[in-house]
Amino acid sequence: MTAAIRFEHVTLGYGERTIWSDLSLEVPPGAFTAIIGPNGSGKTSLLRAVLGLVSPSAGRVEVLGHEPRRGDPEIGYVPQHSAFDRDLPLRGRDLVRFGIDGHRWGIPLGDGAVGARVDRAIASVAASSYARAPIGRLSGGEQQRLRVAQSLVGEPRILLCDEPLANLDLRHQQGITELIARWRRDAHGTVLFVTHDVNPVLEVVDAVLFVVNGRWAAGTPAEVLTSQRLTELYGSHIDVVNVHGRILVVGESTPSGFNVEEPHHMPERLVDHEAPR
Repeated sequence: MTAAIRFEHVTLGYGERTIWSDLSLEVPPGAFTAIIGPNGSGKTSLLRAVLGLVSPSAGRVEVLGHEPRRGDPEIGYVPQHSAFDRDLPLRGRDLVRFGIDGHRWGIPLGDGAVGARVDRAIASVAASSYARAPIGRLSGGEQQRLRVAQSLVGEPRILLCDEPLANLDLRHQQGITELIARWRRDAHGTVLFVTHDVNPVLEVVDAVLFVVNGRWAAGTPAEVLTSQRLTELYGSHIDVVNVHGRILVVGESTPSGFNVEEPHHMPERLVDHEAPR
C-alpha cells in the first residue's frame, strides 16, 4: 500500500540552522498521527514541507505518491485558532466557501453544486445554526468548527491540523478533536495533527512523531512517550507517568509544558504536556 505521506532521510533547515535531520516517516492512508514537541522544533515546518511551501536540504518527501505541490486540492488545512475582528463583515458560511473559491479572482463560482458542498461541510461540523452569523460574533469554538468545515469543503484526502486546539477551552478541544476523528473514520482520511498536548487526542491517534532539539522519535504513543525515549531526546533524565489517563512529564530540565524553544532549569515536579496560557 502506497503511503499517504512519506519522508525519506529528510533534513530541513533555514540558512545555517538545521531544524531536524535524517527524518524518515511513513504515514499510511487513514492514519491519525500526532506531531508534538516544544516551540521551534519544526512541527509547523513539517506541515509546510507536505504543502510544498519549503523544500528539504536533503532527502525526499512524497505526498500521495508524488512530490508535494502548492495548492494541492487533496490536502485540507486547519490552522490554529485566532479570533476574528468582531466587526468583520464576513459570515461563517462565507469563510467556509473560501475553501472552494477563495483563491480565485473575479466573480465567484455559481451557487448550485458549490452551495450544496458548503452546506454539507457546515452540517458535518454541526454549525448550520450559526453559519450565517458574522464570524467575529461567534465563540472561539464556533469559529474553529467553521475553520474545520472550510478545510473539508474541498473533500480532501489528507488533513493537516496546525495546533487547532490552541486557545480553546477543554470542552471545545474535545469537540474539535471528535470532529476531525469522525472525518478520518468516515472519509478514510489521513490526519497530521500538530499539538503541544497529546492528551486531547490520545484516544484517537495511531502514531506519534516527537521532535526536539533537532532529534526525533516516531512510533505508537506507548513506544515514543516513555521515560527512556524522552530522556534520549532531551539529553537529560525524564520520567513519563500516566495519571488517570493523562500523560505527564517529570524532570529537572524539561521545558515547561514543552512550550519553550530551549530547556530551562526547573525544580523536579509534574508538568503537563499542555502549555499554561
